[in-house]
Amino acid sequence: MSSTHGGDGGVGAGHGGAYAGHGSRYGAFPAARPRRLRTTPAMRRMVAEHRPHPADLILPAFVREGIGEPVPVSSMPGVVQHTRDTLRKAAVEAVEAGVGGLMLFGVPEHKDAAGSQGTDPDGILQVALRDVRGEVGDDLVLMSDLCLDEYTDHGHCGVLDAAGRVDNDATLERYAEMARVQAEAGAHVLGPSGMMDGQIGHVRQALDAAGHTDVAMFAYTAKYASAFYGPFREAVGSSLKGDRKTYQQDPANGREAMRELALDLAEGADMVMVKPGLPYLDVLRDFTREVDVPVGVYQISGEYAMVEAAAAKGWIERERAILETLTSFRRAGASLVLTYWATEAARWLSAGR
Repeated sequence: MSSTHGGDGGVGAGHGGAYAGHGSRYGAFPAARPRRLRTTPAMRRMVAEHRPHPADLILPAFVREGIGEPVPVSSMPGVVQHTRDTLRKAAVEAVEAGVGGLMLFGVPEHKDAAGSQGTDPDGILQVALRDVRGEVGDDLVLMSDLCLDEYTDHGHCGVLDAAGRVDNDATLERYAEMARVQAEAGAHVLGPSGMMDGQIGHVRQALDAAGHTDVAMFAYTAKYASAFYGPFREAVGSSLKGDRKTYQQDPANGREAMRELALDLAEGADMVMVKPGLPYLDVLRDFTREVDVPVGVYQISGEYAMVEAAAAKGWIERERAILETLTSFRRAGASLVLTYWATEAARWLSAGR
């Protein structure tokens, strides 16, 4: 059997294929013209298979203790370390733009080996959670990062043992304490991001035992030891010494992420996440095909910085590039996207751009 492209049943198969030649019963070549559905902006909008929506977007934000004015993050143009007042304003702006959620990170003045500020009810993150919840109530899903790295003087996501290694099980106890104070401060959702074994189950038990059964868990399920975190570390004033390769995932591994996914779901995760975004679209697609809970993706600081730097040089069209990346996440199946462009992109989307 002959065909114009490939074997039996191929796209261009000779009998009845979409590209049948002159004289076929389907008329003149080419019989199919996909371009008909690309002719006008209105046509393209109507037949678009995937489109981001403002409510899908989550804004990560940083609040810093002891400052009177916002401090720009030099490696992330347009992103700042907020004061408590400017954070409240940013939350209101996010609500007005239709953004779905706010993921909050604290930047304390003082750090120690145990990350004590992370579990202090009057620590900067807990104070800021109360501020934002008081300002916008339930109009925005208020999320908090549950990790010790912002608060430890060594910059790791957990407490260290006598040999200087991250002690998994001792860290879980600290996470349980953090979970209770963050829930009491008003977080709707907690985001355990430290990649400790058993963290979701341990935190879920702590929340339930404290009566916080309605507080949801957004698991950082596949968080890779990526080269793209650099700008974030400036944003949180990281004190990291060494690397996190003993607990964050190896970028070479995909099947391992599916094991992490099964564990997090079994331990009670309400939502799951892939981080970073663009380099791990394959993992994101694997997740969305496997589960029936919301799947999020975190478009991280390095992804943001690359687009902003290239746009500043005039090498790419900024708005188009941003929206294209957001659309790629939705096409790969993401329900939720954490992005530093959340409020700005939500305004564009609401305007039909």
